[in-house]
Amino acid sequence: QVHVVESGGGLVQPGGSLRLSCAASGFTIDYAAIGWFRRAPGKEREKISCIRSSGSGTYTDSVKGRFTISRDTAKNTVYLQMNSLKPEDTAVYYCAARPRYYTCSDNEADYNHWGQGTQVTVSS
Repeated sequence: QVHVVESGGGLVQPGGSLRLSCAASGFTIDYAAIGWFRRAPGKEREKISCIRSSGSGTYTDSVKGRFTISRDTAKNTVYLQMNSLKPEDTAVYYCAARPRYYTCSDNEADYNHWGQGTQVTVSS
């Protein structure tokens, strides 16, 4: 069975850092695209980053230069390193998988498997 499970959320002060993890099971991340999404209070869920099966990443403009997506294929886990966090980064963060697809998609419906989400709160 395919599963992805997020962890690493929490409360952090503005300017701080967090690293989110997305542990995958039931498929190999080498042959999948994995996306990170977030839903801020009162807003629609948005895609913020994605890692292709090649290992290269994409970012939405609001996080570019602050967030870094990476993966550890031995642990079958994708990470989202978040630096210089701002209050507007407060959201529930989700990872989602496209097993057997090599490329990312901007369409949420193309991601077959979603985690339960992890809360990130940026506040002083």
